[in-house]
Amino acid sequence: MILNVGGEIYTTTASTLKKYPRSTLAELCSNPGKATIDRKGRIFIDREGTFFKYILAFLRSGQLPTRFTQQIYQEALFYNIEPLVELLKDSPELYGELVGRQQFLSEVPNYMENIEVLIHLARAESVGSRRSWVMVCVVKDKEDEAKVLETIRDLGPDKDTLVKFGPWKPSPTASDLLDCIKLDIEKRGYNVSFQPYKAVRGLLSSSCNLLFEFVFTWW
Repeated sequence: MILNVGGEIYTTTASTLKKYPRSTLAELCSNPGKATIDRKGRIFIDREGTFFKYILAFLRSGQLPTRFTQQIYQEALFYNIEPLVELLKDSPELYGELVGRQQFLSEVPNYMENIEVLIHLARAESVGSRRSWVMVCVVKDKEDEAKVLETIRDLGPDKDTLVKFGPWKPSPTASDLLDCIKLDIEKRGYNVSFQPYKAVRGLLSSSCNLLFEFVFTWW
């Protein structure tokens, strides 16, 4: 069988693709009428073709990838190759991401929504500028929230671009959360860094360490 996966051409057998009967690939072989066919009569799969060779290597010989683990994990989910999904989940890279970081972030209220707001504000500030700044407030508990509330009131126009993360109960610190925010923004392709707000503006008391500025560099 010849497959066109995102423009990459692969040749294999039906028995290889049907190795796991509940997979998407097995279903394509069993129900070819449901497949998308390209102009040369090949089954077309609209996925990233670069990573399909690792999927095929696992189907052929059980070989696990040694790189691109997160990307191949997403492909394994798409193709519903359950044994590969479970094996990749147990890899050091994904275990830390899925069991550690993602479990922590699930306890931070509105985390992904706040990431979207942060990026939106940065893009709105980018017109005609090399860099844009978005203020982030990180509060681990209600005590932190009360501590920073008065300072936020005194920020004037700057508070309009403030994004608040927290509170949360798990053990990771505010520094851990800031690293997570930076990582998830960088995954979107943005060049971003962060620094204490007081280091930039000089307006806050030395006792307040809950406000930060995320700096997006556009060019």
